[in-house]
Amino acid sequence: MKEKQAFEEDIKKLEKIVDELSNGKLTLAESLKKYEEGIKLAQDCSEVLNDAQRKVEILMKKEGKFSLEKFEEKES
Repeated sequence: MKEKQAFEEDIKKLEKIVDELSNGKLTLAESLKKYEEGIKLAQDCSEVLNDAQRKVEILMKKEGKFSLEKFEEKES
């Protein structure tokens, strides 16, 4: 899983791409390139968030007791 700093950087890059696409000043080719980059960043960020959610679910209270189960991270 990505480190928090890398995740935060990816979110900032994604926000910048959204701003660039929204301002309408890019050519079609530039827009397509930015869009592809944004989709990849969004997928990476989504994977990080999904991994965090699974960890939280593993740590959730089970039958009145907290339990910790082994968590297998996906290989990137």
